[in-house]
Amino acid sequence: MSYRKELENRLHEVGHLLAAELKPEGNWEGRLSSSALAVAVSVAALYFHRREEHSEATDKGLRWLCDHMNADGSYGDTPQSPGNVSTSLLVYAAFNLFRSAKPWTGSFQDKVAAWLSDQGIDVHSAQVSEVILAHYQKDYTFSVPILAMCGLCGVPGESAFEYIPQLPFELSLMPRRLYRVLNLSVVSYAIPALVAVGIVIFKKKRSNAAWKLIRHFSIPKALKILKRMLPESGGYLEASPLTAFVVLSLINSGYSNEVVEKGIGFLRNTQRDDGSWPIDVDLSNWVTSLSVKAYRSNLDYFLPVGAADRIAGYFRQVQNKNIHPFNGTQPGGWGWTSYPGSVPDGDDTPGAILALLRLQEKKDIRAEVYEGCKWLFSLQNKDGGIPTFSKGWGRLPFDQSCSDLTGHCMLAFSSVLETYSDEQDFSGRKLLVKSFERALMYLRNNISDDGSWLPLWFGNQFAEKHANPVYGTARVVSYLTDVCRHEWLPGNLRSQVSLLIEKGSRYLISVQNSDGSWGGGKNIEGTIEETSLAVSALASAENWQLCIKALEWVEQFRATNGFRASPIGLYFASLWYDEKLYPVTAYLEALSRMLELTDDRE
Repeated sequence: MSYRKELENRLHEVGHLLAAELKPEGNWEGRLSSSALAVAVSVAALYFHRREEHSEATDKGLRWLCDHMNADGSYGDTPQSPGNVSTSLLVYAAFNLFRSAKPWTGSFQDKVAAWLSDQGIDVHSAQVSEVILAHYQKDYTFSVPILAMCGLCGVPGESAFEYIPQLPFELSLMPRRLYRVLNLSVVSYAIPALVAVGIVIFKKKRSNAAWKLIRHFSIPKALKILKRMLPESGGYLEASPLTAFVVLSLINSGYSNEVVEKGIGFLRNTQRDDGSWPIDVDLSNWVTSLSVKAYRSNLDYFLPVGAADRIAGYFRQVQNKNIHPFNGTQPGGWGWTSYPGSVPDGDDTPGAILALLRLQEKKDIRAEVYEGCKWLFSLQNKDGGIPTFSKGWGRLPFDQSCSDLTGHCMLAFSSVLETYSDEQDFSGRKLLVKSFERALMYLRNNISDDGSWLPLWFGNQFAEKHANPVYGTARVVSYLTDVCRHEWLPGNLRSQVSLLIEKGSRYLISVQNSDGSWGGGKNIEGTIEETSLAVSALASAENWQLCIKALEWVEQFRATNGFRASPIGLYFASLWYDEKLYPVTAYLEALSRMLELTDDRE
């Protein structure tokens, strides 16, 4: 039997495995890992709301925390993650609320305190604030909410708020169009935290008379902003940590309002049977576009009749059709989930466009595709790159342009140009070409000396500075490789794209581990996700043997661990999660791309 036949057998197995996960509604849902951080903040919010009423829910959450403590007494962001100071500190603070009423939590809290002490952190001193602020530096998106919750939980003590920076929540009253030029100290999606946490710090911390007066009169209008941004589900961004931070801050500021009640309802509704919470409800839009992408040309073979139309219908349904209340973005984009708190972004939108182009005839999805492209045009930064949520928010790293999103949008633009190339009157052609060229300029200007690109949303918890050049480079190279298959691409642009592919490919080959796998960088433990993505980028006749070695490593890993997902997501500042379908979709895409090669090699 040829090795090609072996790959076909694996494709058959994995393709049917993924097909079985398709929901009748026309989407894949996936499953995000449970999060110790999400559990800690959520049980604290429930405690501050009505502790007796939520006793069963908080008990389940606390017992989950006890059952999932690392052997050394620490907590990471996922059950597979090594301990980190931020999550461990939040768990310590949550235990502090319950220690008197639930003495069985005491021994666990002591173990966390001992681990923090081993890291040089005294939970009873102002050193807590110093360490957290130093870790996150100028970005207060996460550091200040962490410290505010600790202070509300009595950590390090009564004077805790004296060491916490004041978030300038009064600036949220400025016109939204000015947010990008204001020094808000938080990223674009964190306005609810800016407002709610800023208010509780104001209430708990001494300030001079002038600021006290300004902030006092700003509170009513700031609370209206919170209400306006609140989705019907009650969960800001459908994320339990952000929602819980808002809720516990408002309660401790003396405000029990609709935001609090709906937020508490969201937390109760999203707690899992085992007592845990994920970092977000799900990534259904994202994993659906990944699944469609993974099948490549084999979609109709694996999915039942009519499934493609149902998936396309799903994407039509979840496309943003109005000005979004969270950040005021225009219609046309897609977010990461079908739930109402999702906000359109620069990665899910090209993913949805590419899925629609694969799923239905071009005439049937023309309007949706072009509306998505127009939305991306409005998002593109001056440097040619694509940010996540908001154009022009470049003060903090999270809001800057990034390579993997930019490469994804280039493929979407190129695919639309290719699909509608026979329509001479296609009104968006000039804009598509211009945006494509600007994005290409960004990738040329942001490739590292070693030929790699850094992603934004995906890191590696074992890599230096938590970066993941393997993910970023693999994604960009895969996108550009598909771009080069398009006939519309003129020779001058094709040569520039090809040169970038060559540089990125050389980098990936140079960091393959000796066992055939890839991790986040050289000599970092391999994962199914990173190994499969690298194979997708390198799949070619000349790279056949190194790709086969990598796929053999995946099979050996699966034999022992199955499709165990690895923490690969970088959310906020080094906040990790894993997703059940990431290894499945990544491996399926790698197999699909390898089988597209014409050589029948042994």
